[in-house]
Amino acid sequence: MLPQINFHIIQRSTGFISLTLRPLSSKNTHMEWRASHILAKDCALAQQLLRQIKQGGRFETLAKEHSTFTSRSSGGNLGWFGPGKMVGQFEAACKRMSPGSVSDVVLTQFGYHIIKLTGCK
Repeated sequence: MLPQINFHIIQRSTGFISLTLRPLSSKNTHMEWRASHILAKDCALAQQLLRQIKQGGRFETLAKEHSTFTSRSSGGNLGWFGPGKMVGQFEAACKRMSPGSVSDVVLTQFGYHIIKLTGCK
């Protein structure tokens, strides 16, 4: 829980005003995410694919060509999922992302993921 900060401001014309300010959380508070991913068993391959994506390579095409996960046939599309449906590292990465962004390489027990967040709600 983030701390609450209390401020008391006195204005000459209107008297005493009390404000309670709560810091904004930087955490993505959406409850569902839609993502695509490329799963590689090798870190070097994942880094190479990430470089290609950053240089304009099509995520979906690279997923079809290189991913070891069954979603490769759909360009890596995993569809919608909620909390607890993906392994912790994968979900944590999605929470830090905004729609349209691509993650750095994320290591899980399944291998090395490159994640593209395509939606959240």
